[in-house]
Amino acid sequence: MDIWTAMKALILGIVEGLTEFLPISSTGHLIVVGDLLDFNGETATAFKIIIQLGAILAVMWEFRQRIFDVVCGLPSEPQAQRFTFNLLLAFIPAVILGLAFADLIEHWLFNPITVATALIVGGIVMIWAEKREHEIKAETVDDMTWSLALKVGFAQCLALIPGTSRSGATIIGGLVFGLSRKAATEFSFFLAMPTMVAATVYSLFKYRDILQLSDLPTFAIGFVTTFIVAMFTVRALLKFIANHSYALFAWYRIGFGLLILATWQLQLIDWSTAQG
Repeated sequence: MDIWTAMKALILGIVEGLTEFLPISSTGHLIVVGDLLDFNGETATAFKIIIQLGAILAVMWEFRQRIFDVVCGLPSEPQAQRFTFNLLLAFIPAVILGLAFADLIEHWLFNPITVATALIVGGIVMIWAEKREHEIKAETVDDMTWSLALKVGFAQCLALIPGTSRSGATIIGGLVFGLSRKAATEFSFFLAMPTMVAATVYSLFKYRDILQLSDLPTFAIGFVTTFIVAMFTVRALLKFIANHSYALFAWYRIGFGLLILATWQLQLIDWSTAQG
């Protein structure tokens, strides 16, 4: 592994760590930055799968105490049981629709127009969700009912559309359905754990033939970088939303969507690498 390959892994790890849990589409950013760095092909596909594991472990580490408390409380504590039930309930819709339609969506919708449209529309909906007057039905994740959890789970299904962003879909869905910013953000993090683990396991199996031992050093740099950056991103986002709205991210989504349309129209980015 040469120094330039190591730098590419480092940069893409930073991009993944910064964007995975922000409602701005990590996939779109990885495609754009990957093309600018000329990091495409089978190695890049495998790399993106591996670094997602770093992001998953980061959020699990950040909420390790809560996870421990829930696991220990499952046999006897109603609160832990309800939280687990809500999480599993929210997880199910994306699993069913993902297994049924993932390949079709990847084939037909993974293009710059879809990605850009999803970013822009998501940004507009986020602005609307923040500005509208509505009743807060759940101030914390422990206040959530099973019906609220299920609604957020269905909202997560929108993330199957490229460019929507998994965290964007769940956070926007949470806000629309009456969760506080804190509850919507935290539940998005918790829901990311089973969802991203399942998606990564599926991708590892699907692309198992392109995983090469010789790429291990590159994967390791990206994995560790993603873990560290994602951990700080999660902490920073929780602090940010305590006193700020998601309007900044909404406008960023709209701007990034327009940028994607421009790069596609002017043929500045090779969007064919998004396929598969």
